[in-house]
Amino acid sequence: MKAPAIDYVRPRSLTEAIDLLARSGGEGRVIAGGQSLVAMMNLRVASPGLLIDIARLPELTAATDEGDTVTLGACVTHAAIEDGRIADPSRGLMPRVAATLAYRAIRTRGTVGGSLALSDPAAEWPAVLSALDAEVLVCGPDGRRSIRCAELMTGVFETTLAADEIIEGVRIPRLSAEACWGYLKLCRKAGEFASALAVVVSDRKRSHSRVVLGGLTARRWCCSKHRELSPRMAAKRSGTPLRPISTVQRTGTSTNSSAISIPSLRCAQCNRCCSDCDPPAGQRCPCRG
Repeated sequence: MKAPAIDYVRPRSLTEAIDLLARSGGEGRVIAGGQSLVAMMNLRVASPGLLIDIARLPELTAATDEGDTVTLGACVTHAAIEDGRIADPSRGLMPRVAATLAYRAIRTRGTVGGSLALSDPAAEWPAVLSALDAEVLVCGPDGRRSIRCAELMTGVFETTLAADEIIEGVRIPRLSAEACWGYLKLCRKAGEFASALAVVVSDRKRSHSRVVLGGLTARRWCCSKHRELSPRMAAKRSGTPLRPISTVQRTGTSTNSSAISIPSLRCAQCNRCCSDCDPPAGQRCPCRG
């Protein structure tokens, strides 16, 4: 099937794009990479009357390093993150995640903002950015506001965004040199959406620890309470049985798509596995001396 006839416009600024969206009477849809929206249009799942293309707006394709945080424009592509063409506040987590997204052709077009706006429960960026405690920067006719990424999604393909608001960017706190992270994606073959995924971030210097599970229910499960950050507690809260990590192939596939395991955290500085998210006193990663 092919998409029905549709009006298309490419605004010259974000302000113009917001004005077009506000005057569309609910018929307008913003498009950036279009890797999900175009497929939905071809299947007649989505039938907008007007497409507003923001992919080439300079203010949405830039990345700004602000020291303690890095702000990515909504139209920064997965490939730009994978290739290291922008600052990485996650000390290796985001490039690793980007490399597991779909296929290279899709990564060169798909955007971070598009993934957040679509809010697919199986998508990687909403879970990863929630684990990093990122803020989504939103712009609309009434001005700008920020939303915690963990609070953006309200259901399957549903967010707290108003109909006339556009995601402008995402502000991500920079992990310290002592931070550790873990990421596991389970899917039947490389390039597919996750049947289940888990993201763990522990940054003791910033007093930040979080576990996020995605792909299991309509909404991601997110936990920042230290007493609940064990893999067994996370599995219990998600309603998914815990399986040994040995049953999961390191390529990200699994013979049992319902199995979920959280691997050991990795040091963000040397990428070696840490024995525990809270190692005994005196035990330090070799890279820290």
